[in-house]
Amino acid sequence: MKKIPILLMLLVCSLTIWAQPQEKASVLHFYVGTYTDTESEGIYKFGLDQTTGKLHSNGLAALSENPSYLALSKDGKYLLAVRETRDESNQNTGYIELFNVDDAGNLSSVNMVSSGGAHTCHVTVNEHGAIVASNYTGGNVALMQIDSTGELSQATSVIQHTGQGFDPKRQDKPHVHSALFEPHGKRIFVADLGIDRIKVYTIDEKTFTLKPNKYPEIKMIPGSGPRHMALHPNGKLLFVANELSSSVSVVQFLKDGSFKIVETVSTLPADFTKPNTCADIHLSPDGNFLYVSNRGMNSIAIFAVQEKEQKIKLIGHEETKGEMPRNFTLTPTGDYLLVANQNTDNIVAFRRDAVTGLLTFTHQINAFKPVCLLFK
Repeated sequence: MKKIPILLMLLVCSLTIWAQPQEKASVLHFYVGTYTDTESEGIYKFGLDQTTGKLHSNGLAALSENPSYLALSKDGKYLLAVRETRDESNQNTGYIELFNVDDAGNLSSVNMVSSGGAHTCHVTVNEHGAIVASNYTGGNVALMQIDSTGELSQATSVIQHTGQGFDPKRQDKPHVHSALFEPHGKRIFVADLGIDRIKVYTIDEKTFTLKPNKYPEIKMIPGSGPRHMALHPNGKLLFVANELSSSVSVVQFLKDGSFKIVETVSTLPADFTKPNTCADIHLSPDGNFLYVSNRGMNSIAIFAVQEKEQKIKLIGHEETKGEMPRNFTLTPTGDYLLVANQNTDNIVAFRRDAVTGLLTFTHQINAFKPVCLLFK
């Protein structure tokens, strides 16, 4: 029997190993935005073991003041963080800070610019590096970009909203809460809790400024208080989490470019009568299930999406094992859902059943006043 040369054996073994299906990385890393009025110092880094569902802390990622919302550029090279601040006169004291992200996920500050309004509470970025900042107390929305030098530009456009809503305490003036880019489209949806409107903008490519869309707004139910939004993968349905009415509105995109509210469904059980407000909203990657956080009931409301009927059906609730679930997120594959409980200083992980949409608790970990979770 002939002996196989050692080099040939090594080559065959290497090719065999290379040809094997590569397993996904066991640990997913994510950033945590916080409020820094207690022990927190800024943005933290954590990990989720996808095999066991356990969480672990990797410590402080960057110093920052009230980084209550985070966003990642599409290429993963930059992280954007709001600074939710104001002064006594509520002047332009909100900021957006840009960080470089290295291969290991470490953050280094690049620069910081004014957001154009007080209490910046949300930031989002599209595939071209266009950035929209939402200013809650300022009641306005700002446009900026990551420029050719890799720095954050000054705002090229700031649009001030006007008007009032139904609730005299919460809707005495505009309160812009979030913005959503239409993927591969030109429209930007901006939720204003204070005036019960989803404002719709586009970007003027010549001047790089915001301008009203042909159909410039979606009128929501008075007193609903639209807060956050999620767009269905089919690009034809927008789901709006209404903070004040604890409900979700399903908005249909019509062929002529206009909009129609198909239905509005409560996020609460019929027998729940205590105070509650909705916060965050996310779809499963396949678009079959919708999740919304309830602050008061302290739960995640789970909806089945009936795509053909363009409606949703409430199928259950999962307790968040903490108080004030301001923000939550799904892993990129949708296997896990993580919740940030602001008032009890904990992050909770749930395994998600892709068939039923239901959640199963796996682990929880302490964190300083967590209010935003962002996977790298």
